[in-house]
Amino acid sequence: MSNPLLEVAADLLSGAIKVVDLSVTLKSDTPILQLPEEFGWKNAWPFSMEEISRYDERGPAWYWNNIKCGEHTGTHFDAPIHWVTGKDHENHATDTLPPATFVAPCVVIDATADAAADEDFLLTREYLENWEATHGQIPQRSWVLYRTDWSKRSDPESFLNRREDGNHNPGWDPAAITFLAEERDVTGVGTETVGTDAGQAAAQDPMFPCHNLMHGANKCGLASLCNLDQLPPTGAILIAAPLKIQNGSGSPCRVIALVPTAQ
Repeated sequence: MSNPLLEVAADLLSGAIKVVDLSVTLKSDTPILQLPEEFGWKNAWPFSMEEISRYDERGPAWYWNNIKCGEHTGTHFDAPIHWVTGKDHENHATDTLPPATFVAPCVVIDATADAAADEDFLLTREYLENWEATHGQIPQRSWVLYRTDWSKRSDPESFLNRREDGNHNPGWDPAAITFLAEERDVTGVGTETVGTDAGQAAAQDPMFPCHNLMHGANKCGLASLCNLDQLPPTGAILIAAPLKIQNGSGSPCRVIALVPTAQ
């Protein structure tokens, strides 16, 4: 009897399946989302690391660090409990989400040209339906990754693109999120930007539509992804496992994709 898992392992060893890292490096200047002042007096901690010992008098045979950051720092996972609309679901935090949530097929919606032409570009339902006309229907329980090449902005200021009225980066039209959550029943969506919503999402209706509608439907999110240009439109498997934080709203995570090299 054939064993599909052993076949995957063999394909990984042979190079028939490539592992693509979709995660940014956590460091002190990793950009983090700052909420508008009217939404609260306190924002997340930036990432910091304090050395405990490094093969020295503090610990002669070991190197380790203390780290400090908010749950939604760098490449990170948003659980449904993260938003008020998702607070009443069951099994909706990082420690209670079904583990099968963390491994799923993914599709990549390439909107790089649109994002280059308009920094506030909003991906619409019509855009998704046009993509489906070429690549087929978005599979149930898949991750939908929104490629903009925004992650190629290596300078934190350019990445956040913040001005007096807030950040400016691509996002979602609310109808697109409703379509994905309700009609396609996806696991969640992922973006290359600092959060899953547009930079100007506070002015949308509903406010922050990706968070509001996706988590309200008990779906998840991934933000600050990179290397989406190395993935095919369909056919890859995404692995995105948050830390198992009790009642956690999210977590930095190492997101990887398994990609057949024949594609």
